[in-house]
Amino acid sequence: MTDTLSVSVRKPPAEQASTRRVWTVVLAGLGALLCSLDVVVVATALPALRADFGASLSDLEWTINAYNLVFACLTLTGAALGDRFGRRRMYVVGLAVFTLGSAASALAGGPGQLIGARMVQGAGAAVLLPLTLTLISEAFPAEKRGVAIGVWGGVTGLGVAAGPVLGGAVTEGLSWQWIFWLNVPIGLAMLPFAATKLHESYGTRPQLDLVGLVLAAVGLTGLAWAPVRAPQAGWGSVEVLAALAAGIVFTAAFLVWERRGARYPMLPLAHFRRRGFSTANAVAFLLFGSLLGALFMITQLFQIGLGYSPLEAGVRILVWNAMPLLVAPVAGALADRFGTRPFLLIGMLLMATGLALLAWQVEPGVGYGQLVLPLIIAGIGISMVFPSVANAVTSSVPLGDAGVAAGVNNALRELGGVFGVAVAALVFAQYGGYGSPAAFLDGCAPALWVSAGAAGAGAVVAAFAPSRARAVTQGS
Repeated sequence: MTDTLSVSVRKPPAEQASTRRVWTVVLAGLGALLCSLDVVVVATALPALRADFGASLSDLEWTINAYNLVFACLTLTGAALGDRFGRRRMYVVGLAVFTLGSAASALAGGPGQLIGARMVQGAGAAVLLPLTLTLISEAFPAEKRGVAIGVWGGVTGLGVAAGPVLGGAVTEGLSWQWIFWLNVPIGLAMLPFAATKLHESYGTRPQLDLVGLVLAAVGLTGLAWAPVRAPQAGWGSVEVLAALAAGIVFTAAFLVWERRGARYPMLPLAHFRRRGFSTANAVAFLLFGSLLGALFMITQLFQIGLGYSPLEAGVRILVWNAMPLLVAPVAGALADRFGTRPFLLIGMLLMATGLALLAWQVEPGVGYGQLVLPLIIAGIGISMVFPSVANAVTSSVPLGDAGVAAGVNNALRELGGVFGVAVAALVFAQYGGYGSPAAFLDGCAPALWVSAGAAGAGAVVAAFAPSRARAVTQGS
């Protein structure tokens, strides 16, 4: 009778799977929300940080790039740890580290402490974010994955959309420290559910590729460090040239090791022979280079160039940043039917067009009304690319390698963000400065033109992505 009773109250397998998928989407979406929110939420607070700490342009740049740099350099490690020790387990660890870094950021007493705490946040995000995509890919069959990833992209878009508004409201109504304090109760509330509701899964590699982890971390750090330091130290300085050289040497050594020496490589290079995988990752790099470079300038443009308060600036940026929340779920669902290439190509073209129109309008005397349409066009473009890139990357490799694919994608897109902010700051410093609103506008417009160019290059790459039919038949 006991067995009969236990069978009668146990959920059918289909219902169990459905419940698990709901929890997976919710928790993966919230994890992605926290990570994406902390990329952009700080941007609106940059003028307040500059006033509070007496921060320099370099300090402001590092406030964003410290997070992105560690994120980019460790995300392959995070994906590999999830494959080896369990994706649910490492998701919980990443969430705990991210929450701890958020508390440390809120308690920072100066630029150096804040930058260090942001690095801790980046380490947590490097484990957390790639596993959100891996957990979804493992929980959903291929025919339903696009819809789930579309929801994931929409929630990620919510972080992008809410970031400037939340950052502005909190900075103006409370203080910039509360930008980080808000993460703490959310993270603590998520931890028990993540530990009990997510399904544990592992990758196909029984051992960690420790040599590969070290080579990749050092190589990516060198490649990212150079553009971040170049505006202050100079492109011809010993520091920048040494960082570039070290980055190139260690990255080359990593590739040789992965191809010839690693018993269980953390990055199977054969994936890059798949056109769907290589083009999607190149688009992700250029997408985030364009997006974060533009965001770095636009959040300051509305406050320094146009004179809005942090909250007023955040609300006005919504016409740009709210688009992923509205469009990304639809784009993700349609990509299942029509393939990802149309959405990658059209999305990057719209993004390039919108940012080019924005750069063209930025001049003394510009009003907010002149910027609305370019921001909407760029926002729609971003919305189409977000879920399409994620879907293209995970669907172009075997399911067991979804964690590796997500790790590579996150590493390249965060590395692109580091380059995007660094190049935008470099161009801004070359043509303008913070001496007056007019001087700021003089530097902002050229920086936005560079961001538009990066999006245009992404459209060129997207044109070479395989069609859906070809991807299936060739495995691309």
